Amino acid sequence: MALPHPCRRPPPRSRRAALLLVAALTAVVACGGGQGGSAQEVRIAAAADLARAFEEVAAAFEKQTGVKARMTFGSTGLLAKQIEQGAPFDVFAAANVAYVDQVVAAGACDGASKAMYAQGKIVVWSTGEVPARLEDLVDPRWKKVAIANPDHAPYGKAAREALEKVGVWARLEADKRLVFGENVQQTMQYAKSGNADVAIVALSLAVVADGGRSLAIEPALHAPLDQALAVCGKGPGAASGAKFAAFVASPAGREIMTRYGFTLPK
Repeated sequence: MALPHPCRRPPPRSRRAALLLVAALTAVVACGGGQGGSAQEVRIAAAADLARAFEEVAAAFEKQTGVKARMTFGSTGLLAKQIEQGAPFDVFAAANVAYVDQVVAAGACDGASKAMYAQGKIVVWSTGEVPARLEDLVDPRWKKVAIANPDHAPYGKAAREALEKVGVWARLEADKRLVFGENVQQTMQYAKSGNADVAIVALSLAVVADGGRSLAIEPALHAPLDQALAVCGKGPGAASGAKFAAFVASPAGREIMTRYGFTLPK
């Protein structure tokens, strides 16, 4: 019996079956590779000052809803850029409301879902001694002062404004005594590891630090750290994102945020 030529086109029925199989596989891949999370998962891009607070919020949220919250913490400005470029997050929790406005204007997040969830505070933190006043950082014994990069980290910007207000920023900069962290979490690590004598960080990170001392910085010395969030993307992940945003604003979510030193909106 003659064998079919290897290059001969298959009969029409076989070809149609093959095309249908390819189409079915393509549909499966498309359904599984969408942007953002799913009905049982929500992906959160959150400012670094939320690292400890939102870990607890996420655990409580999952216990109540059964939806897994996957957290990515970082500098608010850098996270905003990633979201504008299509990063698959369902919620963006920023350390400054201006960055939420930015991603909404870019069409990456839903402006109708924008909500204020907290106001942050900054402190001077150290594993050892801290100055009695912020302006005392001009003393040469504080050889290295760490802050988050003010170009894209709201807590770093607030730190710079406070140091400028008390008249020591220019001196610290001229003496090359400033150390810049990528975000406020890394900034605190500099002080913990001894790479900086003190760090100006979020109160929400200082209150859960093992040991160390802190000096509260007057809120009047910098622009308010008004923190907002918004739901991003579409589909099942966005629906889960809306649930997470609602949980943050719920009594259970607010109680957690209060314990980490945040001032809450009415």
